Amino acid sequence: MVKWRIFVGTALAALTVAAWGATASPAAASAGPGDGVAGPSVVGGTRAAQGEFPFMVRLSMGCGGALYSPTLVLTAAHCVSRTGANTSITATLGSVDLQSSSRITRTSNYVYRAPGYNGNGDDWAFIRLSSPVTTLATLPIATSTAYDSGTFTISGWGAAREGGAQQRYLLKATVPFVSDSTCNSSSMYGGEVIAAEEICAGYTSGGVDTCQGDSGGPMFRRDASNAWIQVGIVSWGDGCARPNKPGVYTQVSYFSAAIRSAAASL
Repeated sequence: MVKWRIFVGTALAALTVAAWGATASPAAASAGPGDGVAGPSVVGGTRAAQGEFPFMVRLSMGCGGALYSPTLVLTAAHCVSRTGANTSITATLGSVDLQSSSRITRTSNYVYRAPGYNGNGDDWAFIRLSSPVTTLATLPIATSTAYDSGTFTISGWGAAREGGAQQRYLLKATVPFVSDSTCNSSSMYGGEVIAAEEICAGYTSGGVDTCQGDSGGPMFRRDASNAWIQVGIVSWGDGCARPNKPGVYTQVSYFSAAIRSAAASL
């Protein structure tokens, strides 16, 4: 079972450093920028337009994230090793093309991993940047369950197919909500999903999904004011885009108080 959606590809680490000036985190090997072929991808998506999702962040350990504030990136706990000082992560922002000369880069100076994280649930973390990014929009988080259903947008630089390479260009797709009862049914995950703190999204037939390298990235939708709001964090799944195996996302609303409290302390 290919569970976590972090990309661990040691052979591509040197390519990452050369292309992005990125340094690998001790949590995992860096992901390379891939061949730049947009193809059918996130899996089953299309290329995002420049500026369409200005809050999207690429992290050098092979994960994604969302700009929560000018100095904080919200990502997945399984993307980082522990809470504490950390200057080894490079965040790339402000461009759908990871090799663009206009991309913004920042190094990390601190990581905060959800204190309850043990590999099962509590899959969220913050990466604090060494200096603020003030030219890009941030992504607010959902603080109630009001937006935890419907149709969601997913986006990332992860693989466009299971076992595939990382992408140079940001890709996007939409996926429908899958209820906890359906997701935990014997035909899907058979009770593995933590209903209170995880959301499932995807198609019964498969074909559209996040994949390796998308871990930590946001799942989001429009709120009542037609603004983007984050409802999920890419966490895990059985492979990528398989039938009856939707993506599983950290339910941001469940952790919103803890996320806001942690952010205030950072």
